[in-house]
Amino acid sequence: MSNRTSNATMNPPLWLSALVLLGCFTLMQVLFAGWITPKAEAVLMAQGSQSLSSVWVILKDMEQQICFSLLFYCLFLMGYKLWRLLDEEAIYTCDFLADYDKSKPLDIDIALHELESSTFRENPAMLTWINCIRRYKNTRNVQHAASAIASSVDSLAAQLESGNNMIRYIIWAIPSIGFVGTVRGIGQALAQADKALAGDISGMTASLGVAFNSTLVALFISLILMYFMHLLNSRQDSMVLKTQESCERHLLAHLHQ
Repeated sequence: MSNRTSNATMNPPLWLSALVLLGCFTLMQVLFAGWITPKAEAVLMAQGSQSLSSVWVILKDMEQQICFSLLFYCLFLMGYKLWRLLDEEAIYTCDFLADYDKSKPLDIDIALHELESSTFRENPAMLTWINCIRRYKNTRNVQHAASAIASSVDSLAAQLESGNNMIRYIIWAIPSIGFVGTVRGIGQALAQADKALAGDISGMTASLGVAFNSTLVALFISLILMYFMHLLNSRQDSMVLKTQESCERHLLAHLHQ
């Protein structure tokens, strides 16, 4: 567990997100220009219209490149949040006042000062303890302190949910980019209708391939991201429940003394 402050959204710093986004697009540009596109062109020249089912031909277009760039960026965002959740998992279950003798009354001022001066004072779990002790200090009522736990946990859940907005947007945007490729491909196919009527259907076939391949790849990527999003949501829900359970088990026990 690293010694650093935290935030409830668990998102990476803005500069790191921008750097990774740029890196993902750059990597995909190099990969497509240097490997996938040449492979697709070679297959098209060798097999003609029979090559439309080739994986290289399916992946070669601009929309697919953008979708893959967003895929890896979105995986980075989710991976970062999952790493943070695993890295700080011990915080959500620990007793921050374990050194205090539960058989003696808790010195509220000393306990509050110790928590507020902690390295992890910005951690959501630690903030929940601090808010609860502050409420108890003001009211001297354990029931009011317990209600502070509930409100803090609800706030934590809301912050975690709002922190996933960018991930949800990307998961929504990827199929939309695929549909853009579909519209572009159909437009190109209609523009070559005269050639098709004259007997040359190769251009229309290739354009329709662009239309269907972009949607196919985008939907497949979206399915993958939705699965990892489910894993992330499950882990976040578990963190919220552990925070609430830790407060109710450890913190209220200290306050009852």
